Amino acid sequence: MANPKITFIGAGSSVFMKNIVGDVLQRPALAGAEIRLMDINPQRLEESEIIAGKLIQSLGVPATVTTYSNQKAALAGANFVVVCFQIGGYDPCTITDFEVPKKYNLRQTIADTLGIGGIMRGIRTVPHLWSICDDMLEVCPDAIMLQYVNPMAINTWAIGAKYPTIKQVGLCHSVQGTAYELARDLEIPVDTLRYRAAGINHMAFYLNFEQRQADGSYKNLYPDLVKGYREGRFPKPSHWNARCPNKVRYEMLTRLGHFVTESSEHFAEYTPYFIKEGREDLIEKFGIPLDEYPKRCVEQIARWKKEAETYKTANTIEVKESHEYASEIVNSVVTGQPSVIYGNIVNKGYIPQLPAGCAVEVPTLVDSNGLQPTVVTDIPPQLIGLIRTNVNVQELTVAALLTENREHIYHAAMLDPHTAAELDLEQIWNLVDDLLIAHGEWLPEWARMSPKQKVA
Repeated sequence: MANPKITFIGAGSSVFMKNIVGDVLQRPALAGAEIRLMDINPQRLEESEIIAGKLIQSLGVPATVTTYSNQKAALAGANFVVVCFQIGGYDPCTITDFEVPKKYNLRQTIADTLGIGGIMRGIRTVPHLWSICDDMLEVCPDAIMLQYVNPMAINTWAIGAKYPTIKQVGLCHSVQGTAYELARDLEIPVDTLRYRAAGINHMAFYLNFEQRQADGSYKNLYPDLVKGYREGRFPKPSHWNARCPNKVRYEMLTRLGHFVTESSEHFAEYTPYFIKEGREDLIEKFGIPLDEYPKRCVEQIARWKKEAETYKTANTIEVKESHEYASEIVNSVVTGQPSVIYGNIVNKGYIPQLPAGCAVEVPTLVDSNGLQPTVVTDIPPQLIGLIRTNVNVQELTVAALLTENREHIYHAAMLDPHTAAELDLEQIWNLVDDLLIAHGEWLPEWARMSPKQKVA
């Protein structure tokens, strides 16, 4: 695989594409890669082509870039398929996922992974991922899908259930990103950390979190984290978003004994403990940023537009490492140089305490043999119990998609910890009705509902 063919589906996400392509092209073995960009938006695709071309020029590498509007053509003969799209975008679908639940006083923070927002996002996203799998089986059956789409766990489970031969891994930056945050709080170099994490996407936990000492031994850092939180020194003010303090995860550390790898704003809506109608004291105490994702979307869209314009007019582009796993995986498969990443993989006994077929996030060895997940058997029971509350929602959402049974969407919402803690059964049913009506043609045909059907 001298010059790997790397296809981006959703390449109009120009800044994300720029980060991954920049990572890839800085690796000597990948400098001649064939970059294929596919998107349904011609203007954004053209912008991405310009940016990718300037990356190649800036780095002085022999890579090539080609654009496609046809998905199957872009996939033909590909070695790696990077998927990075959002079905329905911020406007209208994210807005709908927030505004409709508010009518029932159901408040959310991010709503892209679990909860009623995550369920709806899964229903409208998975069919498009399946269409990619269909084409891959026909034109690049041996390619590895590197999937960066939320809801990650629902997507990975659904792909594995319907297309078990597709080689896929769901990729997130939460494990390595949280390690950097905690090293910052502790004021220690991140490269002195040793940790091992496992669970599901956005609800994996550090089973150990240690620092290498001068004598070669390792120190358990959990007592320092708990002490710092109880003394009010941790978490330190956010260095990237003042709206998002990290208090929820520290509080859960004191209750569970382990630190979760996804942000506090996410974790607040994966559990029934923090967002409660009439409990504004909890919102204030833990700094829970309600409606965070819509605010973030507006800011990111403006920032990405500005950055894309800057990249388009610049003669050269500064290329920084992004800390995403994609280039590491490609490099290891191409060169055989081993690496370990945290990947979301279909559970084939990798975490025996969780259901077969669900998506688990575990340490994964990568080399010329591809993706080789490791088995984790020592997750404490309190963590498994909490994880299962999220797996239940994922399972019913995937069941709805596989069977095209709309009733399972309601069942998924019934089982969601946050939704069930706030709404009664009649409210949950009416909320799902309203969301199905509001999303309309963004949903697969079997899931759509007309206002007349609700009245009936």
